[in-house]
Amino acid sequence: MVIRKLACWSVGKIFLASQSFFVSVSTMVKTESFRGRDYITLLDYSKEEVETLIEVAIDLKKKYALWEPHKLLDAKTLFMIFYNQSLRTRNSFEAGMTQLGGHAHFLDPSKIYAPALEGDEKAYSTERVSDVARVLSRMGQGIAIRCYGDPVGWQYGRANEIINNFAYWSDAPVINMEDDKYHPCQALADVMTVKEKFGTFKDVKFVMSWAYSPSVHKPLAVPQSAVIGATKMGMETVLAHPKGMELDDEIIKQCNVYAEENESSFEIVNDMDEAFEGAHVVYPKAWTCKEFIPPFNDKPELEKSQEVFDKNKHWICDDDMMKNARPDAFYMHCLPCDRGFEVSNSVVDGPQSIVFDQAENRMHAQKAVLALTMR
Repeated sequence: MVIRKLACWSVGKIFLASQSFFVSVSTMVKTESFRGRDYITLLDYSKEEVETLIEVAIDLKKKYALWEPHKLLDAKTLFMIFYNQSLRTRNSFEAGMTQLGGHAHFLDPSKIYAPALEGDEKAYSTERVSDVARVLSRMGQGIAIRCYGDPVGWQYGRANEIINNFAYWSDAPVINMEDDKYHPCQALADVMTVKEKFGTFKDVKFVMSWAYSPSVHKPLAVPQSAVIGATKMGMETVLAHPKGMELDDEIIKQCNVYAEENESSFEIVNDMDEAFEGAHVVYPKAWTCKEFIPPFNDKPELEKSQEVFDKNKHWICDDDMMKNARPDAFYMHCLPCDRGFEVSNSVVDGPQSIVFDQAENRMHAQKAVLALTMR
């Protein structure tokens, strides 16, 4: 929670019923307003607030299908700073802002002087985050940022620190489009997709599994946010990975808390076949070994991660692996998937795959976040 911005939040009842384009929100929903809030991790949002985001996203998806105007952010501006490449994230935000009546500005850090933190080596040859955040928040109503990996020298948590520093200085809400710890936009689309397919989270077995990739340049954000979302919403959650591919201990600890609160389960296993057994949803994806990047290691040694990867090439989601899950199980992936490595073409292009439902839901879920935080 960013203390500097607390005073800017408008606390009161979520007033959606007066606008015909929004669904009626049940009385079980939390009553704090979303207006002005940052969206950096699902850890900052309650289960009830995530349910509200899902309800609004599904309603906006219906409006999009019927092509009913829903210009909730007419003439408003979202500034998007991408330190990394993007297909789905950039285009889902740009298309979403257009449909909401606003505009998304794409900002290439190399063209605006890459914003840096105070004390960074490059901070004296470029602009500080504190200056950029204050300038942009006076010109627009939101700032969205993607940053992980190479731009921060593979220092785990550094990109998240940059985004939180933006949030500290900005008077407009800051949205995390993926950092080195969290990808809350993907996680919201994931739980929204599960809700659409099953109508509930109760008794749904959700498996987040590591899978082999020839590239070790994979942040931990997607799997960590996936298990946060699944346990927060009360799914029977399984995290599967080879030994040596553990996720952040603090996030694992919080997932256990969520599972206890929901009277559901959270289990970690080191066998892919075992994890898939009886699963309703499987989500196999590569992530790098945190033990070989700072602060867990003195310096990034991704070549050592490669050694761990190469020992586990059999962690692939193919037709044989899918037989361990339920016959009606769904295959999920945030995309792009490494075809032939993480997953076979027959699975990702097959009838159990819902990856393109997920991809589309990125836009609808993000529109809900934008509409509620920037209104």
